[in-house]
Amino acid sequence: QVQLVESGGGLVQAGGSLSLSCAASGSIFSINAMGWYRQAPGKQRELVALITSGGSTNYADTLKGRFTISRDNVKSTVYLQMNSLKPEDTAVYYCNADIRVSILVRSNFWGQGTQVTVSS
Repeated sequence: QVQLVESGGGLVQAGGSLSLSCAASGSIFSINAMGWYRQAPGKQRELVALITSGGSTNYADTLKGRFTISRDNVKSTVYLQMNSLKPEDTAVYYCNADIRVSILVRSNFWGQGTQVTVSS
């Protein structure tokens, strides 16, 4: 069984910063891409950023320059540093990981989500 546990959400004023982390644990053979998505009220879940096991990154165009994704492969943890936050960044942020639980079995996993609220 695999778990993704997120931490670091909260309330921040516009212009401030927050850092999220997500640790994977359980029966893990290897972890491929890890990423962050977000879902604002009344909107669809959208990609924030992805990072491969080799460190290549991909960001939503609108977030480039403000958000930075990174990972620690030893700790099976992915991070999201969010700077210059805006009220429109308010959403539930979800961690996602593409994980091999064995050499033959590969599945996609989600964290429980962490609320980020940016006040104006």
